[in-house]
Amino acid sequence: MSRITRRTLLATAGAAIAAPMLARAQDTIAGGRLISLIVSYPAGGGADLMARLLAPHMAQALGQNVVVENKPGASGQLAAAQVARATPDGSQLLLDASSFAVNPSLFPKLPYDTASAFAPLAVLALFPNVMVCTPSYEAKGVRDVIRMAKEKPARIAYASSGNGSAQHLAGALFEQRADVNLVHVPYKGGGPALNDVMGGQVPLFFANVASSLGHIQGGKLRPLAVTSTRRARALPDVPTMEEAGVSGYEVLEWNPVLAPAGIAPAVRAKLGNAIAKAMAEPEVLGRVRSLSGEVFTGGPEQAADFLQQQQALWARVVRERRISVG
Repeated sequence: MSRITRRTLLATAGAAIAAPMLARAQDTIAGGRLISLIVSYPAGGGADLMARLLAPHMAQALGQNVVVENKPGASGQLAAAQVARATPDGSQLLLDASSFAVNPSLFPKLPYDTASAFAPLAVLALFPNVMVCTPSYEAKGVRDVIRMAKEKPARIAYASSGNGSAQHLAGALFEQRADVNLVHVPYKGGGPALNDVMGGQVPLFFANVASSLGHIQGGKLRPLAVTSTRRARALPDVPTMEEAGVSGYEVLEWNPVLAPAGIAPAVRAKLGNAIAKAMAEPEVLGRVRSLSGEVFTGGPEQAADFLQQQQALWARVVRERRISVG
């Protein structure tokens, strides 16, 4: 009788210990395993910056480790393909850039189906670009650029970091909305393009505010207009494109976070909530605003709607301007 009682007591005690441990495991993402943010671009870039800003605060919100893993290549396709194939348990998440919305129209074949391979969790923040020119350029504002472009069609050039890049698409949308024809000069990277604009070889460039701000403040670039519908915090005296006379123009850079399709709704909601909590932290909010960005306020459903709208916008631009990566 005592042996049975002892066994019963031991079993009861074991169950009492195991129950909280099981509850904690069930309350974590992927059983408490490491969560990897797979970044589609190299270390040091804008997407990497946002990932490293987000990861520690997201880890704190979830109560488990979150690490950043860079997997650059093919305009984000390598990282996206890895996450699309991953087990949909939340252990691998994609942190991409605005090229995510452009790639379906720009590339004839992708190693995943953009529309069905992912479950959007969040868009982190929205950052404006700024149209800049060589300081000595004769145009004093956007209206001058438009007037000169109409007087000399296909004579005024703008630089970009390559065919199909964010700068190329910003220029193509400007041509469409302003009803002008410019000359696109692609470079192998934003650095060489920016250097030639500062040197006067090419007059115009659609730059990231964060990367160009020092050059603007140093007088090496002159800002003409920001590409958001509101003036940039870092450039309060620079008009928006709308204010400068180009209606319906908005180009933003942003970073989505996506999980593989098939992730459980509860896990998706928990990850979305953790990201939202992380983005509301004073350190994160302050850093985003210092770069003239605005934190995206919607959850997973709003993020999915935003991605669809961006894909539709750039599909039209790519088609109508006949943009290709060749």
